[in-house]
This record gives sequence, C-alpha cells and structure tokens, in this order.
Amino acid sequence: MIDTRIRPGEPGDIDGAADVLAAAFADYAWTRHTIAAEDHGRRLRDLQRLFVERIGLPHGRVWVADGQDGVIAAAVWTTPESTGAGAAFAELAELMPELAGDRAFAAASAEKALAPYRPAEPVWFLATVGVHPAHQGKGLGRAIVEPGLAAAESAGVAAFLETSEPANVAFYRKLGFEVTAEVELPDGGPTTWAFRREPHR
Repeated sequence: MIDTRIRPGEPGDIDGAADVLAAAFADYAWTRHTIAAEDHGRRLRDLQRLFVERIGLPHGRVWVADGQDGVIAAAVWTTPESTGAGAAFAELAELMPELAGDRAFAAASAEKALAPYRPAEPVWFLATVGVHPAHQGKGLGRAIVEPGLAAAESAGVAAFLETSEPANVAFYRKLGFEVTAEVELPDGGPTTWAFRREPHR
C-alpha cells in the first residue's frame, strides 16, 4: 500500500508534472527515436508540458501524485468529452517538427504507422503517464492510472494506450488491457504495442 496522495491535477502542477514526465521518459525508446538527441531533455520536457498544459488540463483529465518534494507521478488522459482535444492535438502536430528536430521524419513516420490501429470512436486515451525514477517500483504506476480506468469504467467507455516499453506489456495486461496491435515502427523505430481495455459492464 503506497502512502501517497493521488489527486486531480491543477494549473499549478504543470511544471512539476512536466519535470516528472520528462524524467520518466528520459531513456524511453519512443522518445529517443522521435526526438533529437541534441538538447533532448529540454525538448522532451517541452513536449510533456504541452500534453499537460494544452491537452490534459483544458480538454481531458490529469491526475498527479504528491510526494514530499512535490509531484512525483502524473497521468494525462483525453476523454470522449474532450471536445477541444482534436484542435489541441493538431496544434501539437504543428509544433512537433520543431520539438523533434532532426528526428521529425521519424516522428511523422511513426505516427503514420500507428494511425490505423487507433480507435475511430471516442475512448479514454492515456496520452502520457510517468513516475519519477526515484519513486518507481512502489506501486505508483498502477495508482496514478487507476483513477482514469475507474472513470472510463463508470462511463462504460473503453480505455486505450500505446507503449514502446516491453516491460509495460505485462503491467498493462494486469490492469485489464489487451494488446490490439504490435507494430514494428519504420526507420529503425522500436516495437510499439497498442492496448485496449473494454468496460466490464
């Protein structure tokens, strides 16, 4: 049992959540493939900040976990009610070439490869989630994802996510997700799994 408060995110959490997510994704295969190595940490943090500030808080749902020194985990979702998320994702797509730098071609080809496997209907979509490396292995990953799963379940709506981390496959299966696609990304990209969790009612 973790002794950590999980709560809805607020505007004051933007910097803390972006820092945590950037730390969690520092060596992630997807972002290493799609974001330039030059100034990688800054680019990665800027991307994660956009997810929190421009997508999750105004158009979806954000949950954070508080630690002694601030936010130590965060999850950003879009929901079927995220009416402005489409425009926000379009804006993000426009910014992505600058964030990706010399990996922009890889980012574009990866998105194109995954597009056919993404739901056409509205779902709860886990856009990004991470636990600070210093706090991993304590059950926080499950704890920060569960509020979104509970909300999707209550609404009778499927949840969807993608991961390029092999160790996450078993983790998400334990949360009730099933693999719907296993995609070898082009241009030497990592294997990426698409997951879907159907509501139980």
